[in-house]
Amino acid sequence: MSPQILNTAKPTPTPPPSSSPRHHASPPSPKLSRRAAAAAIAIAAAPALLSVSPASSKAEEEAVDAAAAAAPGPCVAELPVTAKAFLDVSIGGEPAGRITVGLFGDAAPAGASRFLSLVTGWEFVKIVPGYVQHAGVVSYPAVPAATDRLAAEADALLARCGGVVHGAAGAVSIVVRDPSLPPPKPKLVARGGKLEVEEEQVGVAPNGTEFVITTKEAPELDASAVLVGRVLDGMDVVEKIAAVPTVKDNAGSPYFRVAKLIGDKRAVVAERGFNRPYTKILVTNCGVLN
Repeated sequence: MSPQILNTAKPTPTPPPSSSPRHHASPPSPKLSRRAAAAAIAIAAAPALLSVSPASSKAEEEAVDAAAAAAPGPCVAELPVTAKAFLDVSIGGEPAGRITVGLFGDAAPAGASRFLSLVTGWEFVKIVPGYVQHAGVVSYPAVPAATDRLAAEADALLARCGGVVHGAAGAVSIVVRDPSLPPPKPKLVARGGKLEVEEEQVGVAPNGTEFVITTKEAPELDASAVLVGRVLDGMDVVEKIAAVPTVKDNAGSPYFRVAKLIGDKRAVVAERGFNRPYTKILVTNCGVLN
């Protein structure tokens, strides 16, 4: 079949065929495929359908209402700042800049107070996609009364924020739970010629002094940390910290999994080093701002 050629010459009046309806003269248009024609008809008909269909309008209103109900409440950006603290950071011995933190003393009074009492100079020891983590005070014991109160504030803020707290960069939180920490397991011990059953605590629970700063959305922190503030200035310094090379997390290796399963202490030591920066990241100066 030869390709169709459009005749651009002036048409000669001829009577229309009996099988074709009479048309007014109009410029020729390209032939549409069935799918394109159906799409064109749907697009042309859509405004009319929307204008005369109350059911569609009602459905749209219900969808908007549902979305508004599911939206998170006031959170990191809206919570009032009641105090400010600063952290001067060095990376590899070179000054990297200052991080200024605004604290939420009204929304998280125990958490904000704990953070202020611990601003004495620490080291960042963990960098993962989503946040950087500071070691806190290693010698600070975990006091159940204090950590329980911090955990209660974490739950209250989670409810207040619609189930999403660490949904953006710049959130500052104190770690109060370890979701991956297994429960204590019973073991038999021999004492005075008798066998006794006691519970062996696997791992060390957080003592409520380590803190994290998010570099992007980090929902895994919602179950383990209490929001105490946000970065007011110095996110560029946080990004510098996040860019420091770290020890590769090799937890997915079959050799590591087997070693961990059989209780090889080398696996435990190796796991402690995962995600640790190769370069020292220190808080060289810190304090409370007026």
